[in-house]
Amino acid sequence: MASLVPQPGRSEVLSLFRSLLRTSRKFADYNIREYAKRRTIDAFRHNKDLSDPTVIAAAFSDGKTQLEVATRQAVVYSLYAPKVKSVMEIVSCFDVNCYALLGWFLI
Repeated sequence: MASLVPQPGRSEVLSLFRSLLRTSRKFADYNIREYAKRRTIDAFRHNKDLSDPTVIAAAFSDGKTQLEVATRQAVVYSLYAPKVKSVMEIVSCFDVNCYALLGWFLI
């Protein structure tokens, strides 16, 4: 008997991938933002060699569920965003523009 589960097309999978990456950019916290991005890329790399249509459909469905969760979490995290940026987001003070921003003058 043929499988009745529709297999998502390439454009749908790429759209899901881009949506997950866009959603990961909405997190205010650097660590969470990078985790969501890394998790998305790793999951798609892990599933790139799937060939069974039912497994592909299940992975796609799971990805859509993860997108919904990430979207909700991005809203919740934005309500409680940290006031101070992460060390990874602070501009290096060895940069000349940083001296100008801080009011320091080069002698």
